[in-house]
Amino acid sequence: MELGLRSFVHFTPMHHHYHTHTPPPTTTLFHHFSNNSLLFPACLTLLNTTSSSFMATHLQVSEGAPTEAFDPSPSLAIGEYDLLIVGPGILGRLVAHNWRQEYPGCKVFGQTATTNHHQELTEIGINPSLKWTKASSFKFPYVIFCAPPYQSPDYLGDLRLAASCWNGEGALLFTSSSAPYDCNDNGLCHEDNPVVPMGRSPRTDVLLKAEKIVLEFGGSVLRLSGLYKVDKGAHAYWLDKGIVESRPDHILNLIHYEDAASLSVAILKKQFHGRIFLGCDNHPLSRQEVMDLVYKSGKFSKKFEKFTGTDDPLGKRLNNSRTCQEVGWQPKYSSFAHFLETI
Repeated sequence: MELGLRSFVHFTPMHHHYHTHTPPPTTTLFHHFSNNSLLFPACLTLLNTTSSSFMATHLQVSEGAPTEAFDPSPSLAIGEYDLLIVGPGILGRLVAHNWRQEYPGCKVFGQTATTNHHQELTEIGINPSLKWTKASSFKFPYVIFCAPPYQSPDYLGDLRLAASCWNGEGALLFTSSSAPYDCNDNGLCHEDNPVVPMGRSPRTDVLLKAEKIVLEFGGSVLRLSGLYKVDKGAHAYWLDKGIVESRPDHILNLIHYEDAASLSVAILKKQFHGRIFLGCDNHPLSRQEVMDLVYKSGKFSKKFEKFTGTDDPLGKRLNNSRTCQEVGWQPKYSSFAHFLETI
């Protein structure tokens, strides 16, 4: 989300951060938005959030395209710490897990683009629907929007709907990308750096318009750098490719999915309004340094050969010290090297 699904940014000449299918990665945005393959342990207890008939309705939803699933019950009570996640993929599910640990007994709602993963979501304690934000009677104290643009023909409209479902009492958060920062010379970049001018890039135009909507509603924005876990992110993509036509000295920035989720939850808990935050581990690395660390770890069976690019754009060196101080947050994985030591 640096763009990722909300995340591959500049691994290859093109840079798009919001793919969940196998996209050619681009700058430092890795797979930020999500695919829905991640499941938490089955032992997680389902929340007793609704009546049995309400849960049964969820389980009866057919698999497949975004059909009209069920009409959310107008009598469903929304609690003080209940959370709506629009786009409960990898990141959203981790947010849900962390949120329930912070607020035991709360309800977590998930809005999806299709019904394909509704049963999985129900099994991990998320109440799924295709249209929580379309039921005008619902107002949620906490809303986080993690949905990828590619799944929607009206992404900005969907974001406005989600924002309008926030009751203003807790927090509204949009997980964006660090791609809009106007820096491509491997230079230093922090929360307040200038952004790419509108009109230069359709990808950054969408993100900046989305951020503007959220900020106008009084919500906050979290610009995430390259999301990764053991089998997703820049390193995994490059291992699959073997030879990559990108320059090895391009600087990228990383944040583990778990850390992106914990930072999101920390921002929501502090109830910030109208703020822009930056999510990264403060340990920028060149592409070559990333793959050297992968090789030295000895923990991956695939072998990466080389980068062959010479004239594609450089990256940026992100620093989010201000975010860490204001939010009171530190990453679990202080660097990509630290993460590799733990697997």
